[in-house]
Amino acid sequence: MARSSQTKNPGEVLQSFIDEYQTNAFALSKSIKVAYQSVTNILNGKGRISVHIALRLGQYFGNTPKYWLDVQASYEIDELSADKKFVNSIKSIPKAVKPSGKVKKEIKNKGDTLAEKRKNAAKLPGAKQARGKKPGKSKKK
Repeated sequence: MARSSQTKNPGEVLQSFIDEYQTNAFALSKSIKVAYQSVTNILNGKGRISVHIALRLGQYFGNTPKYWLDVQASYEIDELSADKKFVNSIKSIPKAVKPSGKVKKEIKNKGDTLAEKRKNAAKLPGAKQARGKKPGKSKKK
């Protein structure tokens, strides 16, 4: 599948770091304490940079795990964006609609006490008035 941009494969990026630091896949795998096969899979484009490996690569090369995860995510986004079948399948997903003001009011009152919530609920249109005992009062024995 052809890529839509020039985003490098995570293996190519890792290889450039290996070259710059004059090491090899075996030495890297031992240093970051992962299986040699994990490193070679990434280098060969058969594996991906997981959070686990990103943390180790960031520590080893002195950059951040986010850098390595961004390399992986950018590559995957470009790969999927170039897949016409996938792009057509997601076009049918509807756009989200923002909720009405009523929901915003409920969110605003999130920290209210139970009594305040009942009082506010009674103010809403169509709300039934509660019958019986008033909230907060109880009989003492």
